[in-house]
Amino acid sequence: MAKPKTSKPSTKTLGELRSAATTTYTNYVKSLTPRTKLIDTFLAFLVTLGALQFVYVLLIGNFPFNAFLGGFISCVGQFVLTVNLRLQYNEQNFSLFKSTPERSFGDFIFASLILHFIVYHFIN
Repeated sequence: MAKPKTSKPSTKTLGELRSAATTTYTNYVKSLTPRTKLIDTFLAFLVTLGALQFVYVLLIGNFPFNAFLGGFISCVGQFVLTVNLRLQYNEQNFSLFKSTPERSFGDFIFASLILHFIVYHFIN
């Protein structure tokens, strides 16, 4: 009777996962423009800021609840607007949107101002 192989499948799986992550990151760095990387950095900042606010509420408390809610909704809303901007800036999606990147950025600024105006009045 043949002896079964003693290689650990978890080691092979972790190696494949690491290889896939490395390949994905390398392709990401090569294929994106600096403007898109800046947008992605801002998105990561918004996620981090929202997570910090949520952890703060869990650990310390939410005494001015409307302030927490306004800040958290501001992070989520700005994230959604920025993802929309990133989609419109992506060259592969130019056929889907009928506006120029400059117009998309103008819409982003206008929507961001409206969002922050509403959040400011909500916190009042």
